Amino acid sequence: MQEWFVTHRDVLPPPGFAAQPVWLVGALAALLLLSACGRQAPADEAARPVIAMPAPLADGAAQEPYPGEVHARYEMPLSFRVGGQLVARQARLGDVVKQGQVLAQLDDADASRSLAAAQAALEAAEHRLVFAIQQRDRDEAQAKQNLISQLQLEQTRDAYASALASRDQARQQLALARNQRRYTTLVADRDGSITSEQAEVGQVLAAGQAVFGFAWSGERDVFIDVPEDRLAGIAVGQAATVNLLALPGHSFAARVREIAPAADPQSRTYRIKLGLDAPGPQVRLGMTARVSLAVDHPRQAVRLPATALFHHGEQPAVWVVRPNDATLELRPVTVLRFGERDVLVGEGLHAGERVVMQGVHTVSAGEKVVPVAPPHAEDAPL
Repeated sequence: MQEWFVTHRDVLPPPGFAAQPVWLVGALAALLLLSACGRQAPADEAARPVIAMPAPLADGAAQEPYPGEVHARYEMPLSFRVGGQLVARQARLGDVVKQGQVLAQLDDADASRSLAAAQAALEAAEHRLVFAIQQRDRDEAQAKQNLISQLQLEQTRDAYASALASRDQARQQLALARNQRRYTTLVADRDGSITSEQAEVGQVLAAGQAVFGFAWSGERDVFIDVPEDRLAGIAVGQAATVNLLALPGHSFAARVREIAPAADPQSRTYRIKLGLDAPGPQVRLGMTARVSLAVDHPRQAVRLPATALFHHGEQPAVWVVRPNDATLELRPVTVLRFGERDVLVGEGLHAGERVVMQGVHTVSAGEKVVPVAPPHAEDAPL
């Protein structure tokens, strides 16, 4: 009791207060009680401003664009069928060549000697065949008159058959020697362009060693690399739209032509080849492309900046401002795709709902907020 008097001595009535009227004493006591209650009552919590915007609707009919590169439908190395020293190279990197055009030349001295030897062997075989035919005709005529034995006739016929086979063999050797000499000249077998140079003049080449990289003219493909988590939504024949950075304002229709059966061992991505329907001469090899694959069953989704994404454990979530009381609700969502600066949200969120776009790690569930717009246009949702 003594402590109470010490604590509240500033509110005790002064001496002679008891002599005052009873109604005055009661009024002063009520005022003291109200003032004490006012000091103890907590003030209402002020609403916190947060950057929140309505979630915009995104079109889910096309997947996130993939970077790609234009290639020829058919690309291969060009090489000589025979070995030898490279003595001339008529084509250079980037040249457009026609079918039958000479591209490079090997030293053909040895091939020419082999051709001459094969020609001489054929002539000798033909002479022996002529003699064998004459001998066979004479022995058959004498055998009819019983002037020679049957054994001699059989030996003559055997010599003729051997001479005939030798003549045929010499012909094949000559044809082979001609091909060997012809193979010392590298000729374009169709129209195309040189994409790489892999041998220099003076270099000794083995048979089949690449001299040029060669791309056929005509059909064009676009190559993209797709991660394994998106491979399930891609099928052969699927439509796509290709935009080339070198040709702004032009779009090209394409379709998936081939899907790699195995992932690249280093990047762990799958190579997808798309054939351009009508490439045209303006589409050049090596151009950079952006490929958007069409989705068979479009779905509605909302696009949010990556800063709006929050994680509740392992489940992605966003902070939604309740329209009735302006408090925050942590809403689990399903992310369809992750982009460089944004995410595409499918289930769990509807277009038009107000979502906290920034500062998601500084708010809490049930907190009362005041939504405000981003201070700059570039901070607005994508």
